[in-house]
Amino acid sequence: MLILAIESSCDETAASVSLDGRKILSNVVYSQIDMHALYGGVVPEIASRKHAEKITAVAEQAMNQAGVRFSQLDAMAATCAPGLIGALLVGANFAKAASLMLDKPFIPVHHIRGHIAANYVAFPELEPPFTALVASGGHTLIVDVRDYTDMEVLGTTRDDAAGEAFDKIARVLSLPYPGGAALDRLGQGADPKKYRLPRAVVSGHPYDFSFSGLKTAAVNLTHNAAQKGEEIDRAALAAAVSDAVADSVVPRVVAAAREKGRTSLCAAGGVAANSVLRRRLQQACDKAGIKLYLPPLSLCGDNGAMIACQAYYEYLAGNVSDSSQNCYANMSVSETLCGR
Repeated sequence: MLILAIESSCDETAASVSLDGRKILSNVVYSQIDMHALYGGVVPEIASRKHAEKITAVAEQAMNQAGVRFSQLDAMAATCAPGLIGALLVGANFAKAASLMLDKPFIPVHHIRGHIAANYVAFPELEPPFTALVASGGHTLIVDVRDYTDMEVLGTTRDDAAGEAFDKIARVLSLPYPGGAALDRLGQGADPKKYRLPRAVVSGHPYDFSFSGLKTAAVNLTHNAAQKGEEIDRAALAAAVSDAVADSVVPRVVAAAREKGRTSLCAAGGVAANSVLRRRLQQACDKAGIKLYLPPLSLCGDNGAMIACQAYYEYLAGNVSDSSQNCYANMSVSETLCGR
């Protein structure tokens, strides 16, 4: 089954063609990073306009790279939730229009399910059930993946996502956007124990996260040093932030996997590219006897391949829609998009 999938939930315009889900024939990503770097973060209106400018060319490039004609496609797919609503609508409307023109099914895909599916692309042997950690600029979740389209949220952030904390702290350290990657590079080899940063616990909810206090503590530490005319050790602070996030995330996700009796755990999302988190996850999983799946860095960020892969399993589950399908800025990964 050939599927052309579109991803446009934030600031990447992406398209991919998949064959039976896991075989990726093309994966094209147009990044808007240089444009949004001028503002220190994503500007939703600019992102939407740039998607509209690039979507046709990106889709055509994906088709050419795959060596497939539009008439050969069996279905169209697009991310429909969650994300920036204007950005989502550009990709979804393109895919819905193509499905109408070709008289082919339209498959709406949940962005978080797509991130999890990036592991299916990287590891053909991976099958549910397993536990997934999804960590990005807008989400930090622990998900029990019972089947390809049957998922339960075990834990989530109560305020800021880990990636948002990374980006905000990177900004006060005068690091370039996107901040998470720059923060990770800066902290390499530095002493993560030089600065004491908080690790929040949500009472009564052992698998939930809170990163607002971490963000505030690091920002205040930086501002207080500047007001006193003191020079802060930027590398050590960057290392301390990554260390604090890993301390918050790793024990929780491993404990969740063990409670559910899962022997496999995967990571997904942009924050899954953080070197400290990857190393600590591997150490903890080795100790617990859990098989860890870490996608390559190229599949951690937003891309079309993850949406094309998940679209196949949504199709098999009967989660097919039409041109009336809407987009949603927020939606739980456990919900099904069709019929909303």
